[in-house]
This record gives sequence, structure tokens and C-alpha cells, in this order.
Amino acid sequence: MGPPENVTRPRKRQGAGRRKQPARQSRQRYCLLKGCEQRFHPRQAGQRYCSETCRKAARKWSRWKAQQRYRSTKSGKEKRTDQNRRYRERIKSRQPAEPAPDNEAARVITLADFFRSFLRSAWLLRGIHPPATKSLAALLLACLPARDGASARQGAPLEAGTDLKP
Repeated sequence: MGPPENVTRPRKRQGAGRRKQPARQSRQRYCLLKGCEQRFHPRQAGQRYCSETCRKAARKWSRWKAQQRYRSTKSGKEKRTDQNRRYRERIKSRQPAEPAPDNEAARVITLADFFRSFLRSAWLLRGIHPPATKSLAALLLACLPARDGASARQGAPLEAGTDLKP
């Protein structure tokens, strides 16, 4: 039996028995950036890096490596030495910075404005209690024993009644 008369018209049950298979997910790859090496599913066939940041870092390294290869050639070395020579000439031709004259008036900071941010209002200072005053003997004789030949016991008072007050 030959082909039907109208070839452009599809047959009645031509695709009825077939099912469309779901798209297969690509195989995982490792990111080729040194130090990252994460596993990822590439979205495109030639994708080598897991993210945009890895791709930019790889491109930066690639440019650095190309520059190193160029500088190792004869013409690269010549251009680099010319650059260094021009730089040294520029440094020599710079005029030294003029020292600042010492006869200028000193800059004055007004204390009221400078310390205003550190000041606290009176109601905040009510909760702060001053530390207890220490006696003069306690300051001067702190590392000596309580009496000759005896060791100092903890918490022994050295002197009572004498306060060092400014």
C-alpha cells in the first residue's frame, strides 16, 4: 500500500501512543576555579565555573597569567624596563614638598564644643557612686607585711581614720 493522497495532512493517530520524556538534567561538574572546586549542574554545555564570581576571578587570573607570559618575552622585558626608567625620571623631576612654616598660629579647639558629646546629663550621673577613698598608708604600705616578722593576713586593716583626700 502506498502513501496517502494528501501527504501534508498528519495521520490520525500518528503521535497518540508516544509520551514526551522529561528533559534530562546535565551531569554534575566541578568548578574549575582553583580553591572553589564545588560541584554544580551546568546550565550551558561549556560552563566551567559554578557562579559569576568564580568566572570573574578566573578571568582576572587569566589576564594576570597572560601578563606574566608577555613580560617573560624579550619585547615585554624591554617595555617593562622602559617603564621603570620613565618612572625613575619622574620621581627625580618631582620637586620636594615644601615644609610647613612653623610661625602659623596653632589651631584652637574650643573645649565647650569639643567635649559636649562626652558630657552626660545630671539625671544620668545620679546612679554613679564615687569609689571609696583609700588611706595614705594603704597606698604606701600595700606590699609590706602587717608587722615585722609576720605575714600579712588577707583583709587586715593597715590604718584606720586617715583618708587621702585631694
